[in-house]
Amino acid sequence: MYSIGLTGGIGSGKTTVANAFAALQIPIIDTDAIAHELVQKDKLTLQPIIHKFGTSYLLPDGNLDRKALAHYIFEHPDEKQWLESYLHPLIWKEVVVRMTKASAIYCIIVVPLLIETGLYQQVDGVLVVDCPESLQIERAIKREHMTADILKAIMQTQVSREKRLAHADYVIYNDDGIEKLNQQVQTLHQQFLTLARQETRDSNL
Repeated sequence: MYSIGLTGGIGSGKTTVANAFAALQIPIIDTDAIAHELVQKDKLTLQPIIHKFGTSYLLPDGNLDRKALAHYIFEHPDEKQWLESYLHPLIWKEVVVRMTKASAIYCIIVVPLLIETGLYQQVDGVLVVDCPESLQIERAIKREHMTADILKAIMQTQVSREKRLAHADYVIYNDDGIEKLNQQVQTLHQQFLTLARQETRDSNL
């Protein structure tokens, strides 16, 4: 299946763009959602995490306290690296499973850290949702209820806007309202359909 990796900085509008493609009946594979599923209390994949970080990161209901763990690894880069090296292969394995089950001609894979993890090499095209950093901060403050300082610190752990755009095969500029955004989605949708059909024809030769 032809695959498009969708990424962007915090507050850029990745979810809005993904929802627009979903409205066109395109399968959306959300790696954040997969990561959340992998650490549910009934999953064996949770056990190595608890062994590593301790039961203090469990909620009373037995699920992982993702917010507390995220805060901890944000301040401990080595621990963050361990968690990512453990989870990322498991996440991508599930992505592949879902791709094989999807019936559409192409899919969108939402990966917030697509560039940082090198997973951009695993998809057929990279779609970056872009907007000015000041707008990112404004949106994220409203959505996440964080301070501007915390958001800027998070942004510093991600690749720069310039580097993200340098890896982009396609860009959606999310700085001029939902109507303009949807127009860009519609245009790219037609391009992706054409590319996916071409790949299908080539593979059948």
